[in-house]
Order: sequence, then structure tokens, then C-alpha cells
Amino acid sequence: MPKDTKKRRKLDGASRTRAPEKFAGAEELYGIENWGKGFFSVSDEGDLLVHPTREAARSINLKGVVDDVSRRGITTPMVIRFPQILASSVRELNDAFVKAINEYEYDGSYRGVFPIKVNQKKVVVREIQEAGRKYGYGLEAGSKPELIAALSADLSPECLITTNGYKDEAFIRMALNGIRMGKKVIMILEKVSELDRILDVAKKRGVKPLIGLRAKLYARGSGKWAKSGGEAAKFGLTTTEILKAVEVLKARRMLDSLVMVHFHIGSQITDIRKIKDAIKESGRVYAKLARSGVEIQYLNLGGGLGVDYDGSKTAFDSSMNYTVQEYANDVVYTVKTICEEEKVPVPTLVTESGRAVTAFHSVLVTNVVDVADRLEQDKTVEMDGDENHVVRELYDVLKGVSAKNVRESYHDALQYKEELFTLFNLGYVSLEDRSKGEILFWNICDKIRRHLKSLKEIPEEFEDLEVMLSDKYVLNFSVFQSIPDSWAIDQLFPILPIHRLRERPAESGTLTDITCDSDGKIEKFIDLRDIKESLPLHNFRRHQPYLIGICLIGAYQDVLGDLHNLLGEAHEVLAIVDENGRTRIQDLLPGETCERVLSYMNWERQEILEGFWRQLRRATEKGKIRETEAKAIAKDLEVTLSHYTYLED
Repeated sequence: MPKDTKKRRKLDGASRTRAPEKFAGAEELYGIENWGKGFFSVSDEGDLLVHPTREAARSINLKGVVDDVSRRGITTPMVIRFPQILASSVRELNDAFVKAINEYEYDGSYRGVFPIKVNQKKVVVREIQEAGRKYGYGLEAGSKPELIAALSADLSPECLITTNGYKDEAFIRMALNGIRMGKKVIMILEKVSELDRILDVAKKRGVKPLIGLRAKLYARGSGKWAKSGGEAAKFGLTTTEILKAVEVLKARRMLDSLVMVHFHIGSQITDIRKIKDAIKESGRVYAKLARSGVEIQYLNLGGGLGVDYDGSKTAFDSSMNYTVQEYANDVVYTVKTICEEEKVPVPTLVTESGRAVTAFHSVLVTNVVDVADRLEQDKTVEMDGDENHVVRELYDVLKGVSAKNVRESYHDALQYKEELFTLFNLGYVSLEDRSKGEILFWNICDKIRRHLKSLKEIPEEFEDLEVMLSDKYVLNFSVFQSIPDSWAIDQLFPILPIHRLRERPAESGTLTDITCDSDGKIEKFIDLRDIKESLPLHNFRRHQPYLIGICLIGAYQDVLGDLHNLLGEAHEVLAIVDENGRTRIQDLLPGETCERVLSYMNWERQEILEGFWRQLRRATEKGKIRETEAKAIAKDLEVTLSHYTYLED
């Protein structure tokens, strides 16, 4: 239950009319200036602003968007997408390579491709496709459905479509059909055994295939996906296998089909040194093949370009210690240097950066439903003198807490708390006394916390006290659906209120979702120096919306989300800002209904309705309900089937 917001302190006349001091530290408190990358800021009124084009004068007020679409029947939770951020990210990556190529006089070009697996949403892929058209920006597919989507895209002739992952005959036929359509579809070999199948199918269909080799590098990445690279990597050809593939192609007079060398050492590479090592090794593989007479056109450096989720600019798992421009510079300079040493032509450079392109473009906004407050009970405990001695000891500790004895008081409180529960389990403490003891313990902790704020240094043993006293803010969403990486791999995302940011937060809390799963929670938050275990938040005012934004969720979260509790996808809003700085709602995509998510699990509407009617008829025949009541229940079911899966009140 939330704190009772109806209680009011007695204020004198001056205090009653004095305007609250405006809080100027929200940007620093939530790290917006560190992770926002110019896309986020705070208005004078305390609302979170999004700058899709990074222009200060052109912004979108997140709270304003929520208010606008709510009048159209779209309620939180909702994913707000900013297509212009996708365009900005595509432009930044391509411009970085153009700048590096010009600076180092690289006698080649750059061709980026977007890996559809990062976000298969049509609106995302199409926006990236349009933004990348002038750069010859292509697509990467790792399955038959993704390949079909890529082939259906209206890409310019110079764009690449690269394909990764294992391939069956149908996959190979589709790739070859793409070549017949005039597209540059390159099939990357994950294993040597794939080569004969590709060549046989190509011969039957009379199409010359375009083939790439994924090299299994000795170099490894960094961060959570470090094991994606190195000798134990899932995919890729060893040096021996690369040479074997070349011999097979020579023997079948198809060596000119080999056009690409590819590698991938993992997603979200946090350390630029690991990237440099991989570039050097792959560059040598390319150069040695080129010197042996293999006319490789493309060197594909895969994905891995990171996102600085926490703004620390370090090699921490949720950060990166380099910039996009530094990445491009290192790629171009290193490959050029190797090619000059080996006296071979430079290749066209290719990257498959997905996370860096999509992460910033969407924000999940949801509402606080309730607050489970450690100190929600009445702070005054009425002592009648008949309490168990442990309760009386806790009462004495509370009265005696001071700045000078916080350590002693804390130790005593912990001891008496343990004794209280032990005696309760033995039957010596009543429920009433246990309740009083719990209230007294948490009030002692709260009093100690207030005294600690006056100390210059907080003793180590009190570091967990703030977490212990944190409230649990219940949010109207599912961790498993909307931010599955938070649960699965402890990914950190920037999280903050989207309004009231000029009001100093008076509370700290952790977040829980509305699912019945104990893992549906967030207890780790970004920090510039460490990981915080609670988030600064404002007091929850019942009957007034308190909106929380979870930022940088555009990569993988849409496609990894599951149907835990059958909650399904949230509403989606596409927002842009026009040349005059006005916000435009480009599109509204309704979230999933109860009927739709049930159908995914083969619960069909008619079957459900018939099941209800059978039981209602049985109940009416037995006189448990009247016919009119049965009809009302059936009608209520039909209405509920069309409702949003999330809480709507």
C-alpha cells in the first residue's frame, strides 16, 4: 500500500504560500547527460524531452505524447518510437566511416547492413532502409522469414544482403532467387559442409552464387558476449577449413564466387582494444587470401558496436570505452595499414551494426500502479506495558537512537529482530506483538538512515540500509515481455520518471511488474561509478499518474519479449518532430488483446465462448444463477476478450 498522502503537516502562513524550490539536479541524478547522447533533456517544467534530430530547438515532450494518445484511448504501458532517431543513428554510423575513409585516404568504400534479428518490426526495418538508401545501406538475414523480408525490401542495386546461420535448401533457393532478381545476396558459410550444398543447388538452378567465409578468429570480444568469439565460438571456419573451402571452390571452378570474408566476435563489445585485435587478425586473413589469388571484394567486420547504456564510457558490460567515430577510424586505418604491408588492394568494408543503430529509438512508458512501502504503517506504536520484553527493548532502542550511537543502535535492533522472530516461531510472541516489533524495527532503521545523512562518511555496514528501506514501486508492465534482457542477462537500462523531474525525489525504490513471477522485478540501476540497488523516485500520489520511462530498449527487446502470463505486446506510438518543432503522432499501433494472445496458444474465441455457455447453462439449470445473470456474464466475457491485456484502470 502507498503512503497516506492525505496527511498534512501544519505549516505557518509563510510556508504555506512559498513555492517549492525547483530541483536542478535531475540531469546529473539520472545520468541523462552521460547516456543521453544528445537525444534526451529535461524541460524547465520537469518533463523528459526527446530530441530525435539532436537539435535543441526541436523536441518531443514524452508526457505530452502520453497525454495526447490517452485521449485517443491508448493507455500505458506503451512503447514510444522515434523514427527520426533511427535515421540519426544510420547517418552517424555512415558519416563516421565516410570521414575516416577521407581522412586516411582509404581507396575503398563502406557498406553497412542492418541485422534484422536485432529488431524485426517492419516500421523499424523500413525506416532504416529509407534512411540508409543514399548510403547503399543493406540488410542481414539469419532465417528464411528474415531473408524473405530482406528480399521484399526495395533496396538499391549496390546494397548488400548478407545471410548468416545454417541454411537448408529452401533458404539457398531463396538467396539464389534474390541474385536472379538483381540483388547482391551473399551466403556466409558457417561450416564447410554447407559449401557443397550451396554449389549443388546453384548448379541445378543455373545461378552463380555469392559466397562469404566466416572466419573463426583467435581474438575474442569483451563484455557479456565475449564467448561469441575465440576458438570456442559457435560459428566460423578455422584456418584449415578456410583453406579447404578455397580448394573446393578451385576444384569446381567457382573461386570467383568467393567475395567476402566475415567475422563476428560478439554483441556489445565494450573495449576498443578487443575490436582492434579482431580487425588486425581478420585483416591479415583477408590479405593472405588476396595474395594467394582469391579476389575478395568485401571484408565484413560483423556486429558488436556498443551502446553506452550507463554513460560511464568504460569497458563495463553496460558501457563502451570508445565512440562511433573512433571505431570507424580504427577499422579504416588498421585495414589500410595491413593492405599496404601485404601489397594487396583494400576491400570494401562492411559492418553489421544493429544495437548501435536501434537502441536509442524507443522508450517504454508505464504507470506506477501501487507502492509497497516498508514504512507504510503508522509510525507511532502504542505501548500498553504488556508487550513481550523484546518489543520493549526495540521501543527503548528507538527512543535512544542518536547520531553518536547509530552503529550500536543498529546492531541492537538486528539482534532483537532475530530474537523476536525466534520467539514467535516458538509460540511466545503474539501476532500483535510481532506487528509492533516489526514497526519498531523499521522505524529504528529509518531514524538511523536520517542520522547517517549528516555524516561525512557512511560506515560500510550501513551500505545496505538504503536498499532495505527502499519501497517497491509496482509498474504496469511485464519485465519478460518488454525488457527481457533485464531478467535474462542483467542488462541495465536507463530508467527515470518522465515528469516531476524539477521536483527533488524524496524516496528511493526498486521496481516490480504486475506478473505473478518473483523474477519480474528490477533491482539494479545505472550509475556513473557503480551499479545502484535503488532508484530515486517521487512519492506516489494516488489518483495522480506517476509515469516511468525505460529508455534505450530499441535493440532486441521487441523481438525477445515472450508471452509470460499472456500479457503480450504493449501499444506502440510513432512520434516525430516537424521542422517547426511541433510534435506529430505518425502512427498508433494498438497493443494485443486478451483474445489475440490466447489464440497464440490455440485458445480460439468460439471454443472459449462455448465453454463458458456450457457452464452457465449448467449453473442456471441448478438454480445457482438466473438466466439474465448468465447472459450478463457471457456479455462481460465477450467484452473482456477485446480488452488490452495490461491494467487499464
